[in-house]
Amino acid sequence: MADVVFFDLDGTLVDHRSAVLETIVQTAPNATAPPEELVTLWWTLEARHMREYLTGQCSFAEHHRRRLRSFLPMLGEPVPENPGLLDAWIAERYLTVFEESWRCYPDVHPCLETLKRLPQGPRLAVLTNGDPEQQRAKLARFGLLEYFEAILTPPELGAAKPVAYAAACRRMRTDPSQAVNVGDMLGSDVNAAALAGLTGIWLDRGIDFVTGGPSPTVDETVLRIERLTDLPDHLSTTNV
Repeated sequence: MADVVFFDLDGTLVDHRSAVLETIVQTAPNATAPPEELVTLWWTLEARHMREYLTGQCSFAEHHRRRLRSFLPMLGEPVPENPGLLDAWIAERYLTVFEESWRCYPDVHPCLETLKRLPQGPRLAVLTNGDPEQQRAKLARFGLLEYFEAILTPPELGAAKPVAYAAACRRMRTDPSQAVNVGDMLGSDVNAAALAGLTGIWLDRGIDFVTGGPSPTVDETVLRIERLTDLPDHLSTTNV
């Protein structure tokens, strides 16, 4: 069995997409565009500006401001020039609702409990590109911190997924060939992990994280599970 199993957080342990959808619906009741269209735009802006943050082009607060500058016109609202007003909008109208909308997937605790009880089972870590404070708050909210030896984020590793796997393995004192990464994103969680020498396992929850449509079709070479509760048995049959 693997020495270390890394878990992605958003879309894997916590239902990030539903939280964003709920937040947008409550935050933008008078928007002319439908909620799904607004959410898709939010994902697009998140991907673009989160990448800028992760590559050191802007601060975490500024990446939020950049998102909002492009998003407010879709709500029919003016874009403040003062960064403090943008920060206040994010804090008061987005983050408050967003944090209340976090939900832990029901298969998370049973999976982690099973792994915890395995004799000589793997060590567990979270590997996420999210903000360290916010990600730890999610894990604490749902009583998940106790299961993980480490919570690894870009500031701690000096890199973000998809290039953070080598640093994560060094931090956990393991060889990539003895590590597994589990996540819902084929590109950054599965394919990039495999390129780094880990075993990538795709958690296919039946929905595309960005579009909300059906999951992409993959060939049978991709290691795939539909529920986290399938993971313990999958690990026992995976040649790691």
